Amino acid sequence: MTEIYTTAVFDELFLMLPKKIQIKAEEKTKLFRESPFNPILRTEKLHPRGHDVWSFRIDLHYRIVFKFTGKDIVEFRFVGHHNQIYDYNIFRE
Repeated sequence: MTEIYTTAVFDELFLMLPKKIQIKAEEKTKLFRESPFNPILRTEKLHPRGHDVWSFRIDLHYRIVFKFTGKDIVEFRFVGHHNQIYDYNIFRE
């Protein structure tokens, strides 16, 4: 089972999401915890390459961005509309 930590930015953004999206995010996070590469999540590596930052889908428009920080350990860095992903400094090391 995958252990999940969140950043302060993630926590703030999560609280700003519509309640309906928060509920979907919680459901997808449960699925992610069991299997990060479940095809339902459509997990993908983001650009720029070399930063090992990934995302998975909450729904058609919303994503959770994360980074593997250890074996079966991830850090959730961003949650929001997919058009906003590159507006945040999610690629810091």
